[in-house]
This record gives sequence, C-alpha cells and structure tokens, in this order.
Amino acid sequence: MSIRFTAKARKGMVALVIAAGLAVGVAGCSGGGDDKKPETSASASRTGGSDPSTQEGESDEPMAELKGSSGLLLQITTATRDAGGFVTVNGTLKNDGSKRITIPPAVRGDETEILRHGMSLGGATLVDAASKKRYYVLRDTDGRPLTTTGFSSLQPGESLAVFIQFPAPPANTTDVTFQLPTFASATIQISG
Repeated sequence: MSIRFTAKARKGMVALVIAAGLAVGVAGCSGGGDDKKPETSASASRTGGSDPSTQEGESDEPMAELKGSSGLLLQITTATRDAGGFVTVNGTLKNDGSKRITIPPAVRGDETEILRHGMSLGGATLVDAASKKRYYVLRDTDGRPLTTTGFSSLQPGESLAVFIQFPAPPANTTDVTFQLPTFASATIQISG
C-alpha cells in the first residue's frame, strides 16, 4: 500500500468515528421522556440581523445577558442538565455595536490543549458556590472543546448561535455562576 492511500484511509476512518460518535451523542441526549429539548449542533450557525431565531423549547427572553468588550453581548437562553452527566448552555453571541468586532482571543481561555484547536468559547466556566467547585468546558478525546468553534468576528447587528458543554454539578445544584473571559459574570439556573 502506498503512503498516500494509507493517509486517505486513516482520514476516512477518523471521519467515520467522529460521525458515529456524534450520532451516539445525539441518541444519548434524547432522553426518551415526553419533554421536548432543543437539539444542539456542533456547527456554528450565523443569523443575519439582530433577531436570533428561537429554537424549540427556548423562550424569547434570555435568562442572562453578559456584556463583553467593544459591544459584544452574550445572551444565555437555556442551561439544561442532560442524562449523560453534563450541562449544555445555549445562547447567542451578538455584536450590539456599530462596527465589526473581532472576538477577543481571551474567550478561548489559556489552556494549551484548547489553544491548539483555534477560536472557541473554551475559557468559559460554571461556578457552584455551594459546593465550592468550578467546572470547565468538556473536551473530546482529541482535546477539542465541546463548544462552538471556528468564528473570528461579527458584523454590526450580526449574531451567532453558541453552545457550551460542562460536567454536571450535583443534582441538587440548580443555580451556578457562568463566567467567560472579557464578559461580566451572571447567575443562571440549570433545568432538567
């Protein structure tokens, strides 16, 4: 076998494993109950204009708004505890300013493993004050953060649907503080 063929085969197998892992993850998150939960996607979707679309099961009113630098606004719409032992935070990152904003690199944190995988919201944390614990963004087996990735800037009025996954705090913990570098902190409530 040639080296080129082996490299192509390896890339194909990696893609197959990732696709299978995502399929298992989506199936595991479905829960099986009657509750309708919004589906999260690993790809970042952009919405032109200032009105983000409302996903099924989400309210129009965000549970928290965090102001960042240069007119950035993070609106958190849901924080859902999943049966798999993690919490998924969904929201919208929006440019509320009048000029194009480059997303500050600080939002991805300063951990070497996360920095290797480009721009993300990997610097986010959940703080459980009652248990005195801080929860960091989950990562896959390759060290990639389980959050929206691959964005760099937002035009005026542009918004980006975002998600971030964390390990779940104890079941009796419902109120946690969400933190993201360069943004104000906010207390959010975990449902589910």
